[in-house]
Amino acid sequence: MNSRVLVIGAGSIGNFVGGKLGVAGADITLVGRTRMLDEITASGLRLTDLDGGDDALTADRFHVATEPDDAGSADLVLVTVKSAATADAVRELCGKIRPGTVVLSLQNGIGNDSVIREILPQCVVLAGMVMFNVVHHPGGRFHRGTEGGLAVQDDPALTPFLDVFERAGLELRRYPDLRPVQWAKLLLNLNNPINALSGRPLREELADRDYRRCLALTQREALAVMSRARIRPARLTPLPPRLMATLLTVPDALFQRVAGQVLAIDPVARSSMADDLALGRKTEISWLCGEIVGLGAMVGMPTPVNQRLIELIVAAEQGDRRAWSGPELLRQLRDAAAGGSAEHRANER
Repeated sequence: MNSRVLVIGAGSIGNFVGGKLGVAGADITLVGRTRMLDEITASGLRLTDLDGGDDALTADRFHVATEPDDAGSADLVLVTVKSAATADAVRELCGKIRPGTVVLSLQNGIGNDSVIREILPQCVVLAGMVMFNVVHHPGGRFHRGTEGGLAVQDDPALTPFLDVFERAGLELRRYPDLRPVQWAKLLLNLNNPINALSGRPLREELADRDYRRCLALTQREALAVMSRARIRPARLTPLPPRLMATLLTVPDALFQRVAGQVLAIDPVARSSMADDLALGRKTEISWLCGEIVGLGAMVGMPTPVNQRLIELIVAAEQGDRRAWSGPELLRQLRDAAAGGSAEHRANER
C-alpha cells in the first residue's frame, strides 16, 4: 500500500519534497495557500535540479487543500511551513490526526520539533532538515539549486517510509541526535540574510570576497557563542566550521580553487530569505540570526554582528529595500563588531 503523506506548507520546499515523493508513488496531499494551490492545480508539478533531473507530476496525481481536514488518514506528516507559522499550522491537526502518526519537521532553525511535540504529544514527532535550496519558477516548477539531501532524527518509526524516500531520490540521512546538525546548518544559513541584502544570486554573492567576509564575521561570532554554550556543531562541509570560516576570507581565486564545491550552485538560486523579501513576506531572521542573539544573551556574550543583520533585514521587511554592495555591508558589520567589543569590555570592567 502506498504511503499517505500530508505536507503542511505547500511552498517551495513542501512542493518539491512532496512532489518527489508523489513521483515515487506516495499518495500526496499538499496543504497551503489558495494562490499556490491554484497554480499547481492548473499546471501540475515540474521538479528539476542542477544535476539535470526533470520529473513531472500531473495534477491528478496529488491532492490539494487549504486545511488539513484529511489528517486522520495520513501515515506521515511533513511540516514545511516557515518557523513563525509552526504553532498555528500544527494546531490545525489537533483532533484530526491519529495518535502515533509520524510528524517530521523539515524546517530551518532550532526547536521547531519541540513546538510540534508540545501541541501533538500523542504523535511521533521528529526533527529534520532540508539541506538544499529550492527555487520556485512560475507554472508549478520547483528547482533544486544546490547540493544536499534530507537529515533527520533517527527513529524506528521512520522504517516504513525509508523506501519511498529512497525511490524519490531523497534518501534520509539519519542521526541519533540531530541537534549538532541543526546548529551546523544554522551556521550555513547565516548566509541567508547576507544573500538577501546583496540582491545577488547565491553563486555570485559567494564568489565575492567581501560578502564572504561578512559571512565569516557572522559565523565566527556564532561559533564563539556556541563554544561558550558547549555546543559542538557537526561538520557538514569539507572543512570543520572554524576552518571554513577562515577559508571564506581568502582571495577569490584561492577560494574558488580550494572550495569550488561551495560554489556548485545553480546560477539563478537565491536564499529563501531573498525570496521572502521580494514577495513582501516576513522572513525567518528570528530563527537564524535571532537564535545566535538569544544564545548569546543566555551565556552572557554580545552578538552585535548578528544583531545588526537582524536590524537590516527588519528594515528591509518594513520597506527600506536596497541592494548592499559587499564593501558597504562589510563596513556595517565591522562597525557593529567594533562597537559590540567595546561595550563588552566596558561591561566586564
